[in-house]
Amino acid sequence: MKATTETERNFLRYESGANKWDEWTEQIFQAGWSHKCPTYVHRTPPCQGSCPSGHDIRGWLAIARGMEKPPVEGMPWQEYAFRRMVEANPFPATMGRVCPAPCEDGCNRNEVEDFVGINAVEQYVGDWAIEHNLTFPKPDKESGKKVAVIGAGPGGLSAAYFLRLKGHGVTIFETHDELGGMMRFGIPEYRTPRAMLDAEINRIIDMGVEVRTKTRVGTDISLDEIEAEFDAIFWGIGAQAGRPLPVPGADAPNCITGVELLEAFNEKILRCVGKRMVVIGGGDTSIDVASVARRIGHIKTAHEKDHTDNVVWGYTAHDTVGTAMRDGAEVVLTSLFPVEGMTAAEREREDAISEGIEIMGGVMPLEVIKDEDGNAKAIRMCECEMDGMRPSPKPDTEFMLWTDMIVSAIGQMGEFDGIEKLNSGNGFIQTDPLYRIKGTEKHFAGGDVTRPHLLTTAIGHGSIAAEGIDHFLNGAPLDKRPKVDVHHFNLLSELNQRHLEPTEYGNAPTRGTSESKFAVHNYEDRSGSQIIPHEELFLGHFPFEARSRREEIRIKADEVLGNFQERIKGLSEEEAIREGDRCMSCGMCFECDNCVIYCPQDAIFRTKKEERAVGRYVDTDYSKCIGCHICMDVCPSGYIKMGLGE
Repeated sequence: MKATTETERNFLRYESGANKWDEWTEQIFQAGWSHKCPTYVHRTPPCQGSCPSGHDIRGWLAIARGMEKPPVEGMPWQEYAFRRMVEANPFPATMGRVCPAPCEDGCNRNEVEDFVGINAVEQYVGDWAIEHNLTFPKPDKESGKKVAVIGAGPGGLSAAYFLRLKGHGVTIFETHDELGGMMRFGIPEYRTPRAMLDAEINRIIDMGVEVRTKTRVGTDISLDEIEAEFDAIFWGIGAQAGRPLPVPGADAPNCITGVELLEAFNEKILRCVGKRMVVIGGGDTSIDVASVARRIGHIKTAHEKDHTDNVVWGYTAHDTVGTAMRDGAEVVLTSLFPVEGMTAAEREREDAISEGIEIMGGVMPLEVIKDEDGNAKAIRMCECEMDGMRPSPKPDTEFMLWTDMIVSAIGQMGEFDGIEKLNSGNGFIQTDPLYRIKGTEKHFAGGDVTRPHLLTTAIGHGSIAAEGIDHFLNGAPLDKRPKVDVHHFNLLSELNQRHLEPTEYGNAPTRGTSESKFAVHNYEDRSGSQIIPHEELFLGHFPFEARSRREEIRIKADEVLGNFQERIKGLSEEEAIREGDRCMSCGMCFECDNCVIYCPQDAIFRTKKEERAVGRYVDTDYSKCIGCHICMDVCPSGYIKMGLGE
């Protein structure tokens, strides 16, 4: 065997022919010093891991608190935070209002006192961006490829935005005469103010997106024509068909779905409801239906064509409806689950009760009772227990709810007239994990038509699908998605924008990188596979600090009729900054100096001010470090781990 030269020994751990390795355990754990030194490990915070659109929440909260400064002199922090937000979600003002905020449920600050007001900061920044007319950049270079986006809801608009950023030509096809999908036609204006929504949509269109409204693919233009004209297609058609009640008698004309009622209301053709309405549901849609009914109320002398079911089925309401005397509608909302177990957000449930809506939990429908004309006059119900998602009736608990109208808000599915081949057989489109429609090459889909969920979920689908479409159009393989599939903080990008990027690597062999400029040393990125739990934080660092709460206008039952004012008032700048300060920066250094202060060997030190960036605030002198673990123990954010080193 060839002898190992002295030069080779300098760069090899073992000599050629060696078959044993050193055992370090005793030296590491029993000596007064060790070969374990601090390593800076970036992991995904649970807020971001819980966000369906993958927001870099920790990142823009760091901007709000002033830790991360804008890279451009004179840029307001709000603009920099906005730019970070829209890397994942182009609708911060909208989502800051209506998203039920699973990020806040996941927030590690819940282990201290209360979650960080993530939604509130998002709304503040989104509103600031609208007020200051911030726009999206147009692509630097056009790809020459054309993509059709079918449906202008949150999923379709998100896909259009991300595809346009990559330079692809985008044409949106929308059945309605306005864009927004469920954000416009499924959510009342007092929750998503239309001027705000229009501003966020127009930013995307102004990037150079073509729009064809009042055009239904499959009816007004064929699927074959779309396939011939475009290089790829994204289907974001939503779940526009509500599910009827699966009980006898539910075919009565005054049994409608929540989707139908909300669409008629948001198109301003539904102006009143019956005296007494029963809403079957338990989710956010059922709350919206009940709240709308309470607001528009009942008109005693309404013309037959003004009745809710006739309006929904296509009649035009009379102008006299707008001036007629209104009474409050009596609205009962029922849920299979107990009230506290309903899928609707707790805040929405509380608002509904305050507005005079009666909520009955733990009950199930059995039969719709019709009158002699075939209209529903009552619904027979009973108490029930849930076995997973399946209700089981309790014996001897039946009762009747008398009603003028029954609204089913128990789920939705897609409409496939003219595009039947996309239907997977259950009213949805089936995709692979990269959102390519199974059995096709250039068709992708996302949003409710693949899996009904949150608006922000559809936005996340649009983002991932756009990336897959971009790979497809460029002839690149569709990469496997990371285990933690979010918009991750990228240290190299952070260094590049601050002109701190590593130098070019030379050809000379090098052992160790602590003194080298070509590598980002002593840093490990595990964000694609790990979410940091609260057990790995030093929670004792964080004192009790009350959350800055948005002012919520609680409307009482006797005030709800005709009241369409927005219910949530945004934070002030001072309050938004305070919420940024409350963020624990899980999985990333937030420059608290604990490790510098408590290191008994003075081995940890701050980097030079001109060389600092997020994640590069402190460094380690390995000649002083004895591996005592103190820095890791006192790191509030869990950024420091101990790893082998020399």
